[in-house]
Parts: sequence; C-alpha cells; structure tokens
Amino acid sequence: MKVLAVEDDKSSRTLLRRQLESLGHEVIEAANGEEAWAAWLAHKPRVVVSDWLMPKLDGLKLCRRFRDQAVEEYVYFILLTASGASAKNRRAAAVAGVDDFLTKPANLSELWMRLRVAERILSYTVQVNRLEELMPMCSYCKKIRDDRNYWQQIESYLNERTGAEISHSVCPDCYAKVVLPEIAKLKSKALRAGRRRPPVKRKR
Repeated sequence: MKVLAVEDDKSSRTLLRRQLESLGHEVIEAANGEEAWAAWLAHKPRVVVSDWLMPKLDGLKLCRRFRDQAVEEYVYFILLTASGASAKNRRAAAVAGVDDFLTKPANLSELWMRLRVAERILSYTVQVNRLEELMPMCSYCKKIRDDRNYWQQIESYLNERTGAEISHSVCPDCYAKVVLPEIAKLKSKALRAGRRRPPVKRKR
C-alpha cells in the first residue's frame, strides 16, 4: 500500500519510513503539510501518517484540507500525537476528520494494526463506490439512463464517457441459442418454398 509519511523531524521521519517499509508499504516522505499536499497531488496515496505539530501547515490543518477538498477517493488519515495529548485535543482532531491516532514514537505492532484497519476501511469505500456507480439499464431494450435522466443505447453511453468504439459480435452461447435456430428456420422456410414452386417446363 502507498503511504504518505509526514514528519518535520528528519530522524523521526527516517524511523517512520523504515517502520512502514518493514511492513511492506511503499513510502512517500514529506517534511510538512505543504510538502505533503504537493506529494499527495503527485502520487495520490490512500493513507497519510502525519505528525501534528509542524511548520507551514500542521497535521490537523492538512487533514482539514483533505476533507474540505472532497477528493475523489477517500484518504485514511492517521495523526501522530504526543503521549500527553489531551482528550480535548483528540476530540478536536476527530472533528477535523482524523481517522486514527498513534502516540509518538510509533510502536511497530500498533502501526501494523492501524494500517490493517486502514486497508479494510479503504476496501469498503471501493465497494461502496462501485455500488453507487451501477448503471440503470432498461430490462427490455437495454438502454442506459445517464446522469441527465436520458435513455440511450449502451454503445453511445460508453463512447461518450470513454471514447471507445463498440464493435458487435456474437458470443458462443447466443450463437448456439439464437443464431443456429434462426439459420435452421431460414433453411426450413426456403425448403418449403422450393417444394411449393411449380416445376419449370423445358423447351423442346
């Protein structure tokens, strides 16, 4: 999993990177919130592990930026806090959109558990997005209803959104169930028509 590690202290950031890499994750580093935002725009990691107190843009403001921007895919945000962080500060962070907390320095087993939770949550968001993206299709004519409430052929719908040109073919099941019976009907019809046709008289 791609993880953005945000920490202004270089030695702490190096330790966090090594921990994340030892757990099998790809790590992108940033020294403050502004660098983190630029790194996220470039790489789009789904998980952020960020220190709270940093110059330029702290961890809480960085989290608020993610939530205010309404990014396309949900970003799971883990905030690193000092051991003496008050319950009031944690509530403020939760209201800002923080998903989870880790006490600095992060314990490897706790970091592993938090990231496992992040993976499960993100997989659920993918499933929900897929359900929301289900396309309404007419059961009879197979037309698709678009977001303007217009019904159109599926070929046109896909072409508008992807630029793909649709070529038509016949799958093996439909060939056996539809095409072959139709061919047999046409042959039978032609045979019956031939039998009803009067014989041609030959000239002597």
